[in-house]
Amino acid sequence: MLMHGRLNKDLIRQRFARRLPGYRRYAIIQERMAVELADLISPGKSGGSFRKVLEIGAGSGAFTEAFLRRCSVERYIANDLVAECGSVVGDIARKHDVKTFDFIGGDIEEQKYLPENLDLVVSNATLQWLADIPALFQKLSACLRPGGMLAFSTFGKRNMLEIDSIEQVSLAYYDLEELKTFAREWFMPVECREEVRKLYFRSPEEVLRHISRTGVNGLVQRRPWTKSRHSRFVERYRSSFSSHTGVHLTYHPLFCVFRRKGGSS
Repeated sequence: MLMHGRLNKDLIRQRFARRLPGYRRYAIIQERMAVELADLISPGKSGGSFRKVLEIGAGSGAFTEAFLRRCSVERYIANDLVAECGSVVGDIARKHDVKTFDFIGGDIEEQKYLPENLDLVVSNATLQWLADIPALFQKLSACLRPGGMLAFSTFGKRNMLEIDSIEQVSLAYYDLEELKTFAREWFMPVECREEVRKLYFRSPEEVLRHISRTGVNGLVQRRPWTKSRHSRFVERYRSSFSSHTGVHLTYHPLFCVFRRKGGSS
């Protein structure tokens, strides 16, 4: 399995930047996760107000939009590895009457200074791209006010298991218990849950196009993607993961809501 240490974040940035204009059209699972995460933070269509919010990995703004439809925010700070996301998410924030919007471009793990006294830190379908989750949790605990909320979605160990079984290339996914262990020094769990979902495609070639269109292939490849390798992949995928409509691809979303220790909600 390809571990986090082999991530090429510059390659990830380039591929997500290239796919940004059409990302929300193809990232079906990530779009659903954004809505579910917003519902976990503020159930229903409206309710809740926050003074200061930081979103990590804001991307094309799927979560930003789902959240701001439900909640009012005075200051919204968005971060993403891709600089072009700043204008996209900023437009969404202004549309929802956020008083102050700021964008922090670059790798969140490399940021030395982050805003303090945050009410909420949130991230949708991003933490799987980071190298040191415990260090991130420690950093975010220093930014959140006591009783502040850390809420995120990411992916578990069964995510894209079909790809890993054929190519032995995967992110180092964690399970819910591992994430709770990473967080427990600074946070108390409020709600943690997981789901397994399958997307269905007519062919393995469509699976590869789906992965390419959503930018999630930003991993270091240990050997070139040749015509013969492509043919072997398609043959093995079809023989191992056929369904009544073609072939399937597994997603394994995880959802976590934590409270920072030292205060009430």
